[in-house]
Amino acid sequence: MEVQGRIKMIGETKTFGNNGFRKRELVVTTEEQYPQHILVEFVQDKCDLLNNYADGQMVKVSINLRGREWVNPQGETKYFNSVQGWRIENLQQENTTENMPPVPPMEAFEPADNINEEDHDDLPF
Repeated sequence: MEVQGRIKMIGETKTFGNNGFRKRELVVTTEEQYPQHILVEFVQDKCDLLNNYADGQMVKVSINLRGREWVNPQGETKYFNSVQGWRIENLQQENTTENMPPVPPMEAFEPADNINEEDHDDLPF
């Protein structure tokens, strides 16, 4: 599954417990008639995927839905869902020269000195 939208917030990486479990949160705002603010969690080594992104960027996030069951001390069963990200892609075109056509050398723009006006005819017929 994928979520597409603009980054609203990127949280700091948080470490939990003695085992070093890491989690980082990202909020993506969808661009549709009724925009949604989707919280996506990145865990463990996937936290580092967010290092090169900033608020305001358009992205596509590949996600998995996770669900779990928990029984509280009173014996009641509760269910929780989370949205876990595993890939993120930038959707904005970067202003680089890679996508530009090649530019002719400056000599191509200099006027020619050896034109004989008598040999030149402007008329198309």
